[in-house]
Amino acid sequence: MPITKRRERLDRGIKVRTTGLYGLLSWREMSYVLVPRLALIIGLLILPLLMPNQYWQKVICLMVVNAMLALVFDFLAEFVGLICLGGALFVGVGAYMTAQLNTALGLPIFLSIPLASIGGAIFCTVLLLPCLPLRGIYFAIVTLIYPLLGARIVTALDVLGGTNGIFGLDGFPNIWFELYTVIGSSLIALFGIRRFVGQDIGLVLRGVKDNDQAIKACGMSVTYYKTLAVFIGSGIGCFTGAYMAHLYQWAGLSLFALDFSIMPIAASIVGGLGTLAGPMLGAFILTPLSEILRTLGGLRIALYEFSLVIFILFRT
Repeated sequence: MPITKRRERLDRGIKVRTTGLYGLLSWREMSYVLVPRLALIIGLLILPLLMPNQYWQKVICLMVVNAMLALVFDFLAEFVGLICLGGALFVGVGAYMTAQLNTALGLPIFLSIPLASIGGAIFCTVLLLPCLPLRGIYFAIVTLIYPLLGARIVTALDVLGGTNGIFGLDGFPNIWFELYTVIGSSLIALFGIRRFVGQDIGLVLRGVKDNDQAIKACGMSVTYYKTLAVFIGSGIGCFTGAYMAHLYQWAGLSLFALDFSIMPIAASIVGGLGTLAGPMLGAFILTPLSEILRTLGGLRIALYEFSLVIFILFRT
């Protein structure tokens, strides 16, 4: 019987040594690590240049926003164990905060967006702090209620523009600034979180997810690490809300819509949970698909849901 040589898995040897470039031993291994990253970066940078009109360029903006929300969902769910359905909360808080900073205080767009991202992250983290002891479906339900509650408060008290929203926000200088602001931010968020979870603190976060009692036994605060993770995730989410408010020059109740909570879950399932880049790729598929099906009118939702079922069946 002929003896067949077992084929070596390239990724296994790389991961055993290190995920840093200094641990690579050949050009073949270096290309294995670099080519997917360069393909993602170059693909996103040239994608706006390939779009036939401004409408599809706006779709790219929404696609990248959904990708960042999917990244946040994957980070919190798979690396910390917090299934957060509060994507709409982050978007709404970031949008209303940048609207107030821009219209009421007169801050320019390049200050209102980062300040709204940081301020919104602090607000959302404080809001979610009492919920951090909850796990699984209980945490998910609470975070799903928050955006619904936020929309009801704005409507009932007629604050922040009430049902009409806040108009008159400053827009971006041009379409290219709009596109490359969100594309560049998404790449920074992706590679920043990948680097973050690859450090020692990433092991602690996985420990919080898998066995928080062991983390407590080591003298570390589970609440601290959960709070840190929620702050990072909500900061990225609030940035997307602030960006969209200036993109549409308006902040209103639709930015609390549950679409911003459901889309990240669907994108994560399509792209693959626990991979960070996978959920973003899932959003790159589902968002254009939703726009393509828009021409079908009422049949659009049924076909979109059928497409999701097919994706999920093939994934499993």
